[in-house]
Amino acid sequence: MSNDENIYRQILKAIVEHQLPPGARLPEDRLSEAFGVSRTGIRKVLQRLALEHFVVIEKNKGAQVNRPSKTEAIEVLDSRILIEPQLIPALLTHWDTAQSERFRAMAIEEKRAEENNQLADAIQLTARFHYELATLSGNKVLAHFVEQLCYRSSLILAAYGTRGSVGCDCGDHSQLLDILDQGHSDKAQNWMSHHLKHIKSSLILETKPEENIDFQKLFGR
Repeated sequence: MSNDENIYRQILKAIVEHQLPPGARLPEDRLSEAFGVSRTGIRKVLQRLALEHFVVIEKNKGAQVNRPSKTEAIEVLDSRILIEPQLIPALLTHWDTAQSERFRAMAIEEKRAEENNQLADAIQLTARFHYELATLSGNKVLAHFVEQLCYRSSLILAAYGTRGSVGCDCGDHSQLLDILDQGHSDKAQNWMSHHLKHIKSSLILETKPEENIDFQKLFGR
């Protein structure tokens, strides 16, 4: 793993596990000192996190952990609840043994991340599972929309989620795959709807005020 990738993963993990709360400032000089790398290297990592919407970079203000509003969090999940179940009948027309095996491999990878307490990886794998399912429906416009909603959901889960938000508390994805293998469209739609509603209800829509973060203690070597 490259040094940039390692730094990226450490900062993302700290965001997802709320060691860096929404709104926390990310000064390049202090991060550079903590990781023992140049500010240029830190800037590249922060730009990558900004492209993924986990970080916001403002001119003359620097970078900070993105802070999605509570309204945005609710609207994003409500949009997913409206759209994703409706794509089930279309994706079932493309469902076969190969697709089942592909998605089961994803579910296993996601489960492994949860069991290893790799919350950042679990959130990203959950998002991939959902937008890959949407893509299978064949509706490119809605699939792209779901993909964007899933990216925004990843940030929302990082800001407001709990371990239960990506774990079995909200339903194991392998349960959905069993239903899809049986070809039960209505049952799969109901499962997806309940699954997304559970994720929404698991959110804790409160944020702690930013504290004076000791980057050396958090990331220092």
